[in-house]
Amino acid sequence: MELRLPHHAPYRPADGAERAPAPTKPAAAPRKMPRDIWPESTLALRLDPYRFISERCQRFGSDAFRARLLLRETICLSGRAGAELFYDRERFTRLGAAPEPLVRTLFGRGGVQMLEGEAHRHRKQMFLAIAAPERVRRLGEVTAGAFRAAAERWASQGRVVLYDELRELLTRAACDWAGVPLPEAEVGRRTREISALFDQAGSAGPGHLWSRVARRHADAWAARLVRDVRAGRLSPPAESALHVVAHHRGLGGRPLRPRVAAVELLNVLRPTVAVSVFVTFAAHALHEHPECRALLQKEAGEGGYSDLFAQEVRRYYPFFPAVMAKVRRDFEWQGYRFRKGTRAMLDLYGINHDPRIWSRPEEFHPERFHLRNQDPFGFVPQGGGDARTHHRCPGEGIALEIIKVALGFLSGGIAYDVPEQDLRIDFRRLPALPRSRFVIENVRHRPG
Repeated sequence: MELRLPHHAPYRPADGAERAPAPTKPAAAPRKMPRDIWPESTLALRLDPYRFISERCQRFGSDAFRARLLLRETICLSGRAGAELFYDRERFTRLGAAPEPLVRTLFGRGGVQMLEGEAHRHRKQMFLAIAAPERVRRLGEVTAGAFRAAAERWASQGRVVLYDELRELLTRAACDWAGVPLPEAEVGRRTREISALFDQAGSAGPGHLWSRVARRHADAWAARLVRDVRAGRLSPPAESALHVVAHHRGLGGRPLRPRVAAVELLNVLRPTVAVSVFVTFAAHALHEHPECRALLQKEAGEGGYSDLFAQEVRRYYPFFPAVMAKVRRDFEWQGYRFRKGTRAMLDLYGINHDPRIWSRPEEFHPERFHLRNQDPFGFVPQGGGDARTHHRCPGEGIALEIIKVALGFLSGGIAYDVPEQDLRIDFRRLPALPRSRFVIENVRHRPG
C-alpha cells in the first residue's frame, strides 16, 4: 500500500530537505547450478562425446550444469545464450583451457588457438589472408583436379573406402595449394601424420600415442620447410600459406619461431585434410537422400543448391563435439555463479540440433538454409562468434568450398554403387564417422 499524507497529497520533501533513502531489496542468492550425478564424468563423456552435454541440459532444464571432467571441475554450456556467453571475451579466456592431450596432438604448442587479446587478433589476420575468397577459389580448383585424378585410380580399384581415399586426396590438394612440396614417395607418410592430428587425437590408448608421435614428426617436417623458405632454398608462391606463415611477423615485428610457424602451417593443412570427414558425410547424405542428387546437378554453382546442402551437412552431422575456455573473472549469469579459473565447455553438436533454434533439427533438410541468416551463436559447426575477432575457425570457407566441389564430383562427375555395409554413425568415435567409413564400388566416369 502506498503511504500518503492527509488529503491524499503525495509526499514531496521541501527544497533542500534530505530525502530518505529508498529501501533496497536484498541481493538474491545465486542459484545452485545442476550437477551431473557422477563424481567423475569423463567415462560418460567418452562414451557419448557429442550428446553428453545436450542430453544433460535437457534433463536438468538448464543451459548450464557442472561436472568433473578430465579430473577438473567443468561448467558445461549449451543453447544460443550459452554460446553468446562463452564467446564473451570479458568473461572467458582460452589461455590454459585446452587439455594437455589435445595440446600435444590436435592444436600443437604456440598456435593461434592458445592466444588471446591483441596477439590473437594479429595472428588471426594471417589466417584470414590465407583463407581469402580468391585463395579459397584456387583451392577449389586444385581440389577438383585432385578428384579427377583420384577417379581414374578408383575406377581400377573396384572397392573404395571413401574416407581413407579422401584423406590422401586432400593431403595432396592442401599441400599443392599451400605451396608445400610433396614428393610422391612422401604422400602416404604425410597423409598418415596429418590425419593422426585430428583422427586419433581424441582416442585413448595406442591411437592417442600415435597422434603424439605424428605431431612431433609433422612439427619437425613443417619447421624444416619454414627454415628452407627463410634460407632461400624454397620459393613458394607469395600468396601461398607456406610463404605467408614463413614470413609472418608477430606484434613485436619479429618472425615466428620455426616451431611456432610449423604449428601454424599445420593449422592450415590439418583442418583442410579434416574436411574429409564432412565430405564422407556428404556422400552419406547423398545416399540417404537420393532425391537431392538431381537438385545438385541442376542448381550447381555459387548460391545454388550445393551451398544449402553443404551447410546442412555441417549442421546435421557430428564433426567436433565441443570447445573449451576458462572463466576469466567471477560473475553471475542467469543466477548461476561462475568462478575465475573454472574450465567451461561449449556444446557445438547440441546447439546445431537445438529445437529452440532449428525446426525439426533431427531431419536432414537443406532448404532450411534458403532464407536463414548465419547466426554466429546458433550455427556453430566449427565454433561460434565472429571469425575475425573470436576463436571461430577462419577456415569455414575452405570447408564449404571443398564440400561443394566434392558434391559436384559425387553427384555428376562419377557414377558408383554403394554396396551393403554398416552406415550407422559411430558417435563414440572422434571424429564420428559411418561405421564402414563409406564404401563405394564400380566407379565410372560420367560423360562430360
